[in-house]
Amino acid sequence: MQIVQGPDRRLLIAGVAAFAVAAACYVAFAVTHPLDRWLSPVDLQVYRLGGQVVAGLAHGVHHGQAARLYVSSGYSLKFTYTPFAAIVFAVLAVPSWGLVQALSVAVNVVAFVGVIWVTLGALGYRAGLARFGGTLLLAGALSWMEPVQRTISLGQVELVLMALIMWDLCQPDRRWWKGAGVGIAAGIKLIPLIFIPYLLLTRRYRQAGVAAGTFALTVALGFAIRPVDSRVWWLDGLFAKGSRTGFVGWEGNQSLQALITRLSGSIAAGEPVWLAAAAVTLVIGLVSAAGLSRAGHPVVGVLTCALTGLLVSPISWDHHWVWIVPGVTVLACYGLRARGRLRWAFWTGAAAVTVLFAAWPGSWWGQPIYLGGASDGFIWVPPNTNPGTFAKLGDRASYVEYHWSGWQLIAGNLYVLTGIAIFVVVVALAVRSWAARRPAAAGLAPADSAVPVVSR
Repeated sequence: MQIVQGPDRRLLIAGVAAFAVAAACYVAFAVTHPLDRWLSPVDLQVYRLGGQVVAGLAHGVHHGQAARLYVSSGYSLKFTYTPFAAIVFAVLAVPSWGLVQALSVAVNVVAFVGVIWVTLGALGYRAGLARFGGTLLLAGALSWMEPVQRTISLGQVELVLMALIMWDLCQPDRRWWKGAGVGIAAGIKLIPLIFIPYLLLTRRYRQAGVAAGTFALTVALGFAIRPVDSRVWWLDGLFAKGSRTGFVGWEGNQSLQALITRLSGSIAAGEPVWLAAAAVTLVIGLVSAAGLSRAGHPVVGVLTCALTGLLVSPISWDHHWVWIVPGVTVLACYGLRARGRLRWAFWTGAAAVTVLFAAWPGSWWGQPIYLGGASDGFIWVPPNTNPGTFAKLGDRASYVEYHWSGWQLIAGNLYVLTGIAIFVVVVALAVRSWAARRPAAAGLAPADSAVPVVSR
């Protein structure tokens, strides 16, 4: 039997210990608190409802209605995803609700750890005990981030979709099926479509074609199995109505449109400004992402594209920001290779993002825990409008988000403001790389040498 020694052994021990502590704390909280304090899977319930409609097992659904898929769930939330997504979620229709909840937690944890593993591999770490230890070490720390906690609590699919996209785009270009993961993810939630122009700009034309073709197949499958629902979603334009998911100015939405809406005082007043800002951000973000990829930083390019999508999407709920998990991983790893002040700049950035997106107990500032879960993030410090109010009353000037002031504007918009700050930095790096015309002159080593290969 081979004995693991040296740095690999220490990293493995540290990783196992960190992940074990995080898992033990989660389990301890779960067994000592009511279920709704750590698990409130309202979104999982909506997924299951969509699957039950497809499987013909939903109760109270009138099959003669044209929009029978888009009905209210038991939590007064509607199914807002594509018909293809409902077909995928049909696997949730038959198992018991208790089993579905348990599987959701398990799958999300595996996807979360898998994203870190894939990111490390794309940065140059070979598969081995050291990479495994590093994965667990980062997972132990990053599991306390609010978007991760919220995704698990709500039973969301963000971690799974992110893992699918990262796994897909971090494959060698020679894989004939590269791009299929992006197409499937976009078939479930539309925002991953942003990776198709990114692939085109990085001259991965075949991969972009595979992604587009796979997405088209998901649409065709939806029309074949759910023709009426597909017509409502695609041809009647339901997919383009951002408000179908709720109040875009609500505190939980951390996108450019949400920020602009809250500052404007109404959805209608903010929309023209958002459209212009989103168009500029989209172009700059995609060009920068492609430039960083061509300069030898493909993982940074993928994450820049993902960040662009978070900013320009009308809806970027707090749990959509799980992309900071591979982001912090990249910052930590680039810091390992850098020297002097640059090393500390990377590590300071990683620590700052971790703290800003951390799940902090809401009771520390007297705020109630929203929708279950052990903790809340800083964005939940200001007061916010009840999510159900918008569905009943529509947009109202009295909504509390329109009247934030001072520190509330910082805390309530923290994720999107942090995202904008990161966006400015990566755009500056892309411009510097383009101006220098050589990756080595950009201030960062190419991706294949930015992080040492640590496995033996």
